[in-house]
Amino acid sequence: MSKKDDRPRPGDTIKPRKSATVQFTATVLQLEAFAVLFAALALHGLRGSAYERGPLVLDSAAAVWAVTGVLCVVLIVLSRLVSRPGGYVAGSVAQVPVLALGLLLPMMFLVGAIFVAMWVVSLRLGGRIDRERAAYDAAHPETAPNT
Repeated sequence: MSKKDDRPRPGDTIKPRKSATVQFTATVLQLEAFAVLFAALALHGLRGSAYERGPLVLDSAAAVWAVTGVLCVVLIVLSRLVSRPGGYVAGSVAQVPVLALGLLLPMMFLVGAIFVAMWVVSLRLGGRIDRERAAYDAAHPETAPNT
């Protein structure tokens, strides 16, 4: 393809598109990992303070970082595995511990709910985009990616 004309010509190799659902869900999981990291920083700073926290309290720095660190790693690993079988289910299950962080830091109930909403939207909107791309490729095989 030339720079002047970005339309493919017959015989050009067209790279397959990445799934929109995979891109959206992986991004949500990665952003959640950052939110959990920031929650860990808040929990670490609030240890031993008089601040009203949730029903569970982690007063040990090691416990705070162990719980949130494991969750961060799980979220990052899952962001790479959403394209595999069961990846969306595992990502959906991972929303529960993010919400459960609200037991340690009540603001995480709100943040977790926002991420759950983003997760559901990414699954639905990504699926819709993927279906529309497939329908367009079926209707225009000359511009469809080579698989």
